[in-house]
Amino acid sequence: MYDLLILGSGPAGYVAAIRASQLGLKVGCIEKGAPGGTCLNIGCIPSKTLLDSSQKYHELRTKYANLGIDSKDISLDLAKMMTNKQDTVLRLVDGVKSLLKSNKVEFIKGIGKVVAEGEVEVSSDNKPLSYRANNIIIATGSYPVELPNIKFSEDVVDSEGALSFQKVPNNLVIVGAGAIGLELGSVWSRLGSNVTILEAQKEFLPPLDRRVSRLIQREFKLQGLSIFLDCQVQALNESTKGIEINYKEKEQENSIEADKVILAVGRKANLNNLFSEELKPSIKNGLIEVNDFCQTDVKGIWAIGDVVRGPKLAHKASEEGIMVAERIAGLDAGLNYGNIPNVIYTHPEIAWVGMSEDELKKSEISYKAGSFPFSANGRALTAGETSGIVKMYADASTDKILGVQVFGPSASELVQQALIAMDNGITSKKLGETVFSHPTVSEALHEANLSINARAIHIQNKL
Repeated sequence: MYDLLILGSGPAGYVAAIRASQLGLKVGCIEKGAPGGTCLNIGCIPSKTLLDSSQKYHELRTKYANLGIDSKDISLDLAKMMTNKQDTVLRLVDGVKSLLKSNKVEFIKGIGKVVAEGEVEVSSDNKPLSYRANNIIIATGSYPVELPNIKFSEDVVDSEGALSFQKVPNNLVIVGAGAIGLELGSVWSRLGSNVTILEAQKEFLPPLDRRVSRLIQREFKLQGLSIFLDCQVQALNESTKGIEINYKEKEQENSIEADKVILAVGRKANLNNLFSEELKPSIKNGLIEVNDFCQTDVKGIWAIGDVVRGPKLAHKASEEGIMVAERIAGLDAGLNYGNIPNVIYTHPEIAWVGMSEDELKKSEISYKAGSFPFSANGRALTAGETSGIVKMYADASTDKILGVQVFGPSASELVQQALIAMDNGITSKKLGETVFSHPTVSEALHEANLSINARAIHIQNKL
């Protein structure tokens, strides 16, 4: 008898397992594949490894000559790059295995299904085995979706397939200009592909302010990414010569040819065959319905990560895992869903947290804004990383920081600095009194914050 059984060992599941075990619970974690889930094995980690490797290769070819570094005779060994990617994944998988073992979490290999109250049946190569627990967490993650008229094939791939190309495609079309599409497009563009991205939405990166998104789109165009908005893909015709993609762009019929197509149009919660009909929790719009603490409407069953509401982000899933583990152990734990950071790991990076200007206006919140360009930041200038901007918003009456958007070097780290201030109730004025090291790119955040109150030093304040 377990205190807790967890279905899935991704960032939600394995983190919940470790935290529950730390709190003295007997924990079993059920997983059909390697621990770490999609993020570690075929998502976040391999994609970031290729993003980093491809950026180094690109800079060697295009940037270092200006620094007095001769890098003419370089070449790409894609097979070795892929081997390095997989070695990185395996090292981290081994790390998760060690963490589970050292925390006395039992790793149960197989596919789990909730068949009765407090009972999970696990199917593997052998006959199904039954396990019992006082609490069950569903953390089975998500999988890439196809379009109704387009199915995956050898040359029409999802994000996993796009991380395993054996050669660089000459012409690559990506359907979807979200985080996955932009990151994969960046990888293969740097390695030599002609990349075209077709996006169905009329706005580029709608969570961001228009000024920021326009700046990003312009930068990506300079990098060689061709991004077309308001595009509806009608059909794909595959032949030995390649793939013809027929699409509508603003009601105009168009077509484009490609060697490979990546579908990056979203992910769907993995709920297939998880429950018996008698114990199935409420499901709406393909997601398990939960309360603020990730409890379902079935006693003893919780759900976290990609199978519930909210952004499909590894860090959100992990924090939900910790919250649920602590609540099962009797602690008063919660999660601030208003302050979940988002990051797109292109170069420059894109990151944001809190409310956007559009959201502030719609909510009729009186606010004040500040911004600062990286072109005026000394550390960014010395590194040749001057593209981008920091934008910040604060409540006009309370001076509470309400939102931050960063496009530029180390954007993921800068947003995290702002988020620490937001989570701890530090006002814009108080953050402005904090001493930032010089020269650092963090000073761009500092100056953007100072400009909220017309106190910026290295840019003209708007009065």
